[in-house]
Amino acid sequence: MGLTVLFVLAIVMAVLALEVPDLLASVALLSVFSLVVALLYAVLGAVDVGFNEAVLGAGVTGVFFVIVVARTRRRAER
Repeated sequence: MGLTVLFVLAIVMAVLALEVPDLLASVALLSVFSLVVALLYAVLGAVDVGFNEAVLGAGVTGVFFVIVVARTRRRAER
């Protein structure tokens, strides 16, 4: 994949993660964003940084965000 395609895909994923109303969908889009950025790092030659971004950005952070979203309430109590 070309660099331009990956850059555009990263921007689209970031904007969609901010705009989608569902928190769980936002977390999924943020994880996809991290994977795209990891691919960008790998294509640019920083494979070790790309690996760390994939593991931490998409993996660990995504799991933590899913746990936090699962523990929140959907409706505010009055």
